Amino acid sequence: MIWNDSIECAPRADLERLQSERLMETVSRVYHGVPAYRRKMQEAGLVPGDIRGIEDLAKLPFTTKGDLRDNYPFGMFTVPMSEIVRVHASSGTTGKPTVVGYTRKDLHTWAEVVTRSLCMAGVHRNDVVQVAYGYGLFTGGLGLHYGTENLGATVIPISGGNTEKQIMLMQDFGTTVIACTPSYALFLAEVMRDMGIAPGSLKLKTGIFGAEPWSENMRREIEQKLGLKAIDIYGLSEIIGPGVSCECEEQAGMHINEDHFLPEIIDPQTLEPLPPGERGELVFTTITKEGIPLIRYRTRDLTRLTYEKCVCGRTLARMEKCFGRSDDMLIIRGVNVFPSQIESVLLEMSETEPHYLLIVEREGNLDTLRLMVEVQEQFFSDEIKALEALRRKITQKIQSTLGISVDVKLVEPRTIERTAGKAKRVIDNRKF
Repeated sequence: MIWNDSIECAPRADLERLQSERLMETVSRVYHGVPAYRRKMQEAGLVPGDIRGIEDLAKLPFTTKGDLRDNYPFGMFTVPMSEIVRVHASSGTTGKPTVVGYTRKDLHTWAEVVTRSLCMAGVHRNDVVQVAYGYGLFTGGLGLHYGTENLGATVIPISGGNTEKQIMLMQDFGTTVIACTPSYALFLAEVMRDMGIAPGSLKLKTGIFGAEPWSENMRREIEQKLGLKAIDIYGLSEIIGPGVSCECEEQAGMHINEDHFLPEIIDPQTLEPLPPGERGELVFTTITKEGIPLIRYRTRDLTRLTYEKCVCGRTLARMEKCFGRSDDMLIIRGVNVFPSQIESVLLEMSETEPHYLLIVEREGNLDTLRLMVEVQEQFFSDEIKALEALRRKITQKIQSTLGISVDVKLVEPRTIERTAGKAKRVIDNRKF
């Protein structure tokens, strides 16, 4: 089902005309309404009239999370607080969150793009959607909640955690769609197994998973353990929350709601735009947001775009599943390492669980990387020879994939902490 075919299936030329109109209006609004943007544009020698369409997008300065922190809490808003009807925030590394505000129109836009995303995932009015993302300042829970209601499906607003109750409600309420982080989906599968509940006894058919990176191997693991189709949804609070893009049932890339969010791919080192099909850092310009429009916001997520029409009929640009971030990339002895690379190796092995922790230390002048990984219960035994053989196998596979040595430590199932939110994958103890 396609929610808004006049946009989602529009000819590229029509969509680009709409994007150009909305971009020019947005640039004018932030120039006149946000001192921080006016300064940036003046420093670049720009006035709003210099931007005549999307072909001029690269002339505009970038926005970063640092800009939001520097103007904390409301300095990037383009409307007075009397027009802001909701505030959300994401946790910040400096202790101060990044704050976003929504007007009534923004909330309508958000519900619209999440509804489109649900339809992409194959969700219908007769579905029962269990939202196990966190509610509150985090955008995940409420974003999926209002999109589900807008679609006309039934929403179960359980939020995160309370895992046994989650499973009870799946049974009792006939949940057909689960929305949560992929790592929590695997934890749900573990607890279901412990409770003796077979996935086939539930009505689950679709999972909508996001808020953290996950690999194709993890997708297969989730689908096998929960007996559903695992759909990737993408969003970030600075842009709007979940619903920026989502996979359709073809699972061939996430369709970006381009009439609201204008995407680019840039080289994270040179900051120059890259052509379609090349991997780089994803950048978004919001072209309909009223509360806090953002110009060329650097997401730090690494992906690539394709503009080919999808088998589903949608003409919206598609983004590949993010394979890492330009700012959480680990550099170990000169080698770039992404946690998702290690995850992919582990999920290729039948003996391990997809729960791991990377610990980075600096010993003298040398960086060391230690990997704690859970072993499946049937493979974890007192037989030291068997465990040592498995440890060597994992070590060699990771070294072959990454080109660096890793100190692998095998641990029992349930050793690594579980969380209902984003999984903590890396502890970096180095002092820079």
